[in-house]
Parts: sequence; C-alpha cells; structure tokens
Amino acid sequence: MSRCWLLTIGCWFLTIGIYAQETSVVVHRQRSFPSSIPAGNYSGIAWMGGDRYAVVNDKAKGSGYHLFIIDIDPVTGKIRKAKEKGFYSCGIANRDEEGIAFFAPDSTLFITGESDNEVLEYALNGKLTGRKLQMPDIFKKAKGNKGLEALTYQSHTGLFYIISEKPLKGDSLSRIQCFGNDLKPAGQWYYKMNKSSTKTGGGKSTKGVPALAALPDGRLLVMEREVFRPKNNIGSWVKNRIFVVTPSKETKGQLLEKHLLVSFETKFNLTARSFANYEGMCLGPRLADGRQVLVLVCDSQNQYKGYLKDWLKTIVLP
Repeated sequence: MSRCWLLTIGCWFLTIGIYAQETSVVVHRQRSFPSSIPAGNYSGIAWMGGDRYAVVNDKAKGSGYHLFIIDIDPVTGKIRKAKEKGFYSCGIANRDEEGIAFFAPDSTLFITGESDNEVLEYALNGKLTGRKLQMPDIFKKAKGNKGLEALTYQSHTGLFYIISEKPLKGDSLSRIQCFGNDLKPAGQWYYKMNKSSTKTGGGKSTKGVPALAALPDGRLLVMEREVFRPKNNIGSWVKNRIFVVTPSKETKGQLLEKHLLVSFETKFNLTARSFANYEGMCLGPRLADGRQVLVLVCDSQNQYKGYLKDWLKTIVLP
C-alpha cells in the first residue's frame, strides 16, 4: 500500500476519533470543597453568568439562596475551585426550597417550595418581589415529598418548566408544566419515569425527578434519581439518569418521548465513599470549543454523620 494511501487512512481515522470525542458526553469526577463550602442540604442550582451560581438549601434557616462562586476550566469543563459567598434571605421561614432558576429578563430568581407548592420570585438581594408563577390548581394536590421539586428557565425560548418529584395524587405519570415570560401556564405534558432497578431486599428504595435543565433549542433535560439504602447504610447507592425530551415538538397533554443522554452511579460501601444524592442541575458556561457544561449539586443532608460530602459535578454535553 502506498504511503499516500496510508496517510489518507490515518487522517480518516484521526478525523473519526476527533468527531467521536466531540460528540460524546463527558462525565467528570465529582469534587467537594469542605474548607470553602459549608455543610448543607443543597437542592437546586442556577447559573447567573460568569462564575456566579445561586443555590438553594431545603433546610436553611430562612427562605432565600446561597451565592456560590464556581471556577470551571474553560477547556475541559472540570471544576477547579468553588466557594460559598453568603446567604441572601427574604426574612420568612424556609419553604422546603428545592428548585431555582435565574430569570434573565429581570435579573431575578424564581424558587420552588415543596411545602407550599408555589414558585416565588426573589430579587438578587434575597427579598420577595411579590410575583410568582400562576400555578394550575392540579399541583395543589402535591403532598409531602411529592411536591414541586425541579425548576428551570431558558431565556432563548422564554419558557419555565416545572415538575413534581413524583406523580401527583391520583396520577400514574408525572406532569411537566410550562410557563411563559408572562408567568402564565403555557402547556402541560406527561412524563413516565423508568421502573425501579432495585432487586435487593433488606433496604429502602426511592425514585423521583429532582432536576430539569432547559436547552436553548427547546429540548429539556430530565434527571431521574433512584436511591437504595440498606438498613446499615453499607451498600447504599444512587443511580442518576439524564433523559432528553422535546416538549415543543409534542402535542400538549401527551406523553413525552424520552431518550437517555447519560447515566452514572455513586455508592457507599467498605471501599467506596462516592455516594451523592444529586438534586440540582443547571446549564453553565460554554467551553472554548462551544460545548455546553452542565453543573450538578448534591444534598449531603448536612454531611450526614460525617460520611457524606457536598459534592459538585460537571458534565460536558456534545
């Protein structure tokens, strides 16, 4: 075979290799920053531009948000440093706050409360503005840990999306609700979670949808989380699966077709201490090559008994 053909074939394989690398999802290792981020129950995260993120804590002493500074490598998407820079409160009691979204048109934040099933607007100083999403009555059926969990907003489409952690009372499917920039309902679809993968007895298993992230092109990322805990906690694990749905291309009121984007697992056993209950997810910056970073935060239950950590994680989308 001539040298020319060898060079051609070599270049072809190199091109395929680069293409595969650029079109695959990259899941980076999680990191914790115990010296700069205090123990918490971090349940939602929203990117506010640059290295600034708003994070909610579902067991904070008051209602509001933490300001996190997260330094992400612009080439790899790995987290280099992170720190907490204060808590901004509105002065009322915590509403079991689970989801948060940055509303770019007014530079405000919307935060879901699982105890009142409302999504209220906060100024960046933490104070309530008096506005809220006009929630359909059906979501008032949500009780306990089946209430409003996930929230996202996308400025390119001008749409909010919410979902309850589990199906509402009387439902077998979850409901994804959409709102426009006017804060009024703009559509609703059904979403079906995967069946539980737990086959091992002697423990407790729970599953739900803790986070959403809206993409600029109208697609929506949905995180499903399944947690298994044996009686003595040794052998616990969390499985996270992120699916893609496209509400804008589906008939309102119908079941959304979903496609798996990525999955990963964390665990707690005699040799592994990676257990992380990821509850928050948001789009972060784009990398130098244009790829999109997804930023995740976990709920450590205030670093439960010293075993768990407040992990942060990034995933780079193609």
